[in-house]
Amino acid sequence: MTLDDDRANIGKQASIDGFAHEHIVVGILMKKYQNVSLVDLPLSSYDIIIARKVENLDEENIIRVQVKTARKSVSFIGGSRGGVDRTYKFDVKTYTQSPLTSDVIIGISPLEQNDSYDLYIIPTILIKQWGTKSKSLGQIQSLKNNYDFLENCKNHEYIIKKATEMKLI
Repeated sequence: MTLDDDRANIGKQASIDGFAHEHIVVGILMKKYQNVSLVDLPLSSYDIIIARKVENLDEENIIRVQVKTARKSVSFIGGSRGGVDRTYKFDVKTYTQSPLTSDVIIGISPLEQNDSYDLYIIPTILIKQWGTKSKSLGQIQSLKNNYDFLENCKNHEYIIKKATEMKLI
């Protein structure tokens, strides 16, 4: 086996993991919020839509979710594709996720036995505040499985207040 074969196999597995992780996150969120779906739009800046009924109102809150595989850190970069299925296009630019592109990033982190996962729930309001392209999992432990941040991801005042209390900003 050559170095190119090794790279191709690693890229192929990374691509498979990415698609599998999107489906795993959809399943976890669907059990909790019911009205959840993968987005089948190839140029979309998000992978999942959650439609949550707003209490005491006759309307829905749509939450746009971008899923990222998180082993040691969570990347906030979009617009590029890793793995074996990537293609290079001269007019495609990478970008840092923000409230303009999605509402929340969910970093899915496989646990050691590889059949359980932690979800790092990061509102894009925080990404804009941090001004960084990634965060290590150690820096964002308080966001692990923090569904409160998912449910309130668009509430700027609430997220900033809670993140300050948690010493995230």
